[in-house]
Amino acid sequence: MSQTSNSSSRLSALLLAAMACAVSPAVVSAQSADSATAPGLPATPTPNATINLIRLMVERGLLPAADAAKLVEQAETEATQARAAITAAAQPAPVAPPPLEPDTVRVTYIPANVKRQMIEEIRSDVMAEAVAENWAAPRTFPEWVAKYKFFGDVRFRYEGDFYPDGGVPGGTIDFNRINTAAPVDYFSSTSTAQPPSYNADQTRERFRFRARLGSEIDLADNFTSGLRIATGESSSPVSQNQSFGASGGNFSKYALWLDRVFLKYEIQPKAGSSFSAIIGRTENPFFATSMIWSNDLGFDGLVLQGKRKVGENLTPFFTLGALPVFNTSLNFGTDSTASSGGGKAYASQDKWLYAAQTGVIWNINNDLTLKAAIALYEFQNVEGEVSAPIDATTLNTTSGFIGSTDSSRPGFAQKGNTYIALRELTNSTLPGAGNFQYFGLATPFRELAATARLDYNHFEPFQVSLIGEVVTNLAFNSGDIASNGPTQLPGPRNNNSFSGDYEGGNVGWNVNLQVGAVALQKAWDWTAGLGYRYVESDAVVDGFADSDFGGGGTNLQGYTVSGNLALSQNVWMGVRWMSANSIAGDTFKADVLQIDLNAKF
Repeated sequence: MSQTSNSSSRLSALLLAAMACAVSPAVVSAQSADSATAPGLPATPTPNATINLIRLMVERGLLPAADAAKLVEQAETEATQARAAITAAAQPAPVAPPPLEPDTVRVTYIPANVKRQMIEEIRSDVMAEAVAENWAAPRTFPEWVAKYKFFGDVRFRYEGDFYPDGGVPGGTIDFNRINTAAPVDYFSSTSTAQPPSYNADQTRERFRFRARLGSEIDLADNFTSGLRIATGESSSPVSQNQSFGASGGNFSKYALWLDRVFLKYEIQPKAGSSFSAIIGRTENPFFATSMIWSNDLGFDGLVLQGKRKVGENLTPFFTLGALPVFNTSLNFGTDSTASSGGGKAYASQDKWLYAAQTGVIWNINNDLTLKAAIALYEFQNVEGEVSAPIDATTLNTTSGFIGSTDSSRPGFAQKGNTYIALRELTNSTLPGAGNFQYFGLATPFRELAATARLDYNHFEPFQVSLIGEVVTNLAFNSGDIASNGPTQLPGPRNNNSFSGDYEGGNVGWNVNLQVGAVALQKAWDWTAGLGYRYVESDAVVDGFADSDFGGGGTNLQGYTVSGNLALSQNVWMGVRWMSANSIAGDTFKADVLQIDLNAKF
């Protein structure tokens, strides 16, 4: 018998002995009345014999109620333990599982919630190690690499240059070729040489390409910097085209140029508002068309830009620029043998562009947006200046001679602007005297321009845009041009009529209609355009104007038809046909066909 059963038997024996020693009937009668209300005792008989015996002893007055309650509690505890022991003894002993076959694999069942927790813990540990060792994500780079943004593009072009009948061969003088080489005795009474001129009658076909690669670097704290290199047959500021077979031919390698380099600081105090300061060589910061500034032109100097959103629909903006056009050579004039002081450096003739533009972007409604601006482009010292007197008889024998104003000639030019001779030559009529000349612009330039673009987006994703621009050179004076120049070669050297009257002008305008996708973002997106321009000889500086229309420059009028078709997100084709005729001077006609294949990355 178990220990619990023995304890219960001893308790019952003690209780029976107590009953044998019963006290007087009077005592029994007095205590029985309290038994019914004694706390901890059942009011009625229970299945437990021991508890019933305790209850009976209390009723007979043999046991105080308080002691009985303790005994009942002990009896219930011992009964519970006895039942548990009996239940455990009745359960069969566990049977060992049968032995496993040698190749058997035992898989322990894991609840789903436990598996999920284990997976998350393992993943966290692995990713932490991967990030620390920088091997888990192949497109993840060190932090410093993320600060660099690389970009580039390539373009392959067929270009056909056609010259309709009626053009005057030799009629359009190439002053740029004269000014970028040694002066030649073109205009003396004894010279038979003809000045170099632009092709006006022979068709030319060229296969060309352009490649550009750049990077912008995030310097933190609102600073960025940028670099870009580009191709180009020369240092021309208005073209990055390289013709296959040019630059020496025979599969010679092609040159690369530093095309952009800048440092920029920009803040954006709130949405739609910003201010930036840029120093270096940057993209065109002005809202303008290629009639004034070629699309490939970069600007040197300091530029300030800002815009601020006013209300829901208006965003005024401004651009200011101080841009060096030419810087005088440190030793300019020191190798001259001029009688005015050989070996003495000449005064500087630095050239600058000071520009200011202000405008507004107006969201008229959901379909119409207007962007309009007015700008003043003030050029300093770009016009030619007549030199101090030079003895013409010394020019045949003196090597490396430099006139006091030779650097006032343009460092680069296209065609169209009016020119004057620069050197004031004495004794030019004597036997053996030469008339070796350079040429400079006949007028100063202070260009006032108004530019506007109206976008209509009712037919999204297609857009219809009307772009217009008008410019006038406020510094132009035809009377001053007629009297300008050296004594022996006064007045303008080009843009004259057959009778010798000056025909140049100072006004330019153009208008373009464009339809199609806002941007070529996916295959089969397309755009089409039709434009007309009229640019008189001295409306703008020809060296900075469009280099494609009419072969580049000013003194041109005509139309342009264009179209573009996307072949993928980053590859597209383009076609342009440009037909131009001269306005003043000898007749010049040029038609240009361009077929492009472009890619960007």
